[in-house]
Amino acid sequence: MNEKNSQSIEIESSLIAPDAQMESFKQARHNRRSELVEDYVELIADLLADGGEARQVDIAQRLGVAQPTVAKMLKRLIAEGYIQQRPYRGVFLTDVGKKLAVASRERHQIVESFLCSIGVSVETARIDAEGIEHHVSPETLEALKAFTAQRQS
Repeated sequence: MNEKNSQSIEIESSLIAPDAQMESFKQARHNRRSELVEDYVELIADLLADGGEARQVDIAQRLGVAQPTVAKMLKRLIAEGYIQQRPYRGVFLTDVGKKLAVASRERHQIVESFLCSIGVSVETARIDAEGIEHHVSPETLEALKAFTAQRQS
């Protein structure tokens, strides 16, 4: 074995204080739970804005999931007060749902604009922003927004 292969690679520990690490993981779990709700509400808002209706079949198609999966999630969204479902008329956002959709769309646009401003392609930025938008803190979001505005001036 040559000298290079016999040397062990030193890996620096990234452990932080237990309370701080617990809070980070707690926040990540919360964000994962709210991510699905935000995606549905944002998509419903887009469908309503585009064609005036959001049908279960359209939601399933656009999310790439089965209709029973959508039906289960719609029940959750109704229970949490984000949507109303009217027989033979589709899904509609409540005022709370509309506010969540607007906030989610704004976060997405800020993250996507930031990624584009640092040289990420538009297509990749759109895809990456879809995941990042749900996990970015308000502080980081404001920093991304300020950075992007500064780069555009």
